[in-house]
Amino acid sequence: MASSTTMAFLALLVVLLPMAATAADSLAPFIEELCNEVQCGKGSCVVNTSAPFGFECQCDAGWKRTRLDDEDNLKFLPCVIPNCSVEYSCMPAPPPVPSVPYNTSVYDPCYWIYCGGGTCTKSATYEHTCQCDAGYTNLLNVSVFPCFSDCAIGNDCEKLGIKVSNSSTTGSDNRSYAHMFLPGKLLWMTIFTASMALVLWN
Repeated sequence: MASSTTMAFLALLVVLLPMAATAADSLAPFIEELCNEVQCGKGSCVVNTSAPFGFECQCDAGWKRTRLDDEDNLKFLPCVIPNCSVEYSCMPAPPPVPSVPYNTSVYDPCYWIYCGGGTCTKSATYEHTCQCDAGYTNLLNVSVFPCFSDCAIGNDCEKLGIKVSNSSTTGSDNRSYAHMFLPGKLLWMTIFTASMALVLWN
């Protein structure tokens, strides 16, 4: 019994291995175009076939992917966290986190987004905007970035292009930048890759 299973596995391996090698060559044009679809925020996209999604975001000086010190395994995330002083103590304490609704969708962008001193508004299937409350402005005046009070932004943030503003608007432009962080093609490519990995694993 075990030998027939082993033989079937080896036969499958012999058939699929050349096809996998050929598929790698046929994916080369797609991989080269991958960075045209990916937005890395304040960073640049670099193709890296050994990375989990085939690319890495290399952050500009002064920008990070997360607030963590160790970001080595998260190089696919966009560079949207400024590495400067943000003083939260001057802002009112946030209200307690409401319980997650039972019937919510993980595909709703507002399920994942932190808007700071504002409210997340879903504007399209995978897009959102952060509507700032009075006294708050969007970081970099981009409507998908969180809302901060002027007192929270430190003076050292100005070198990153983050200016302290006296307005309480939600942003100077009406364009949505939410597609920068949730590109639909990359989402479906990730779902397809994960599904194929599960099929081949079993």
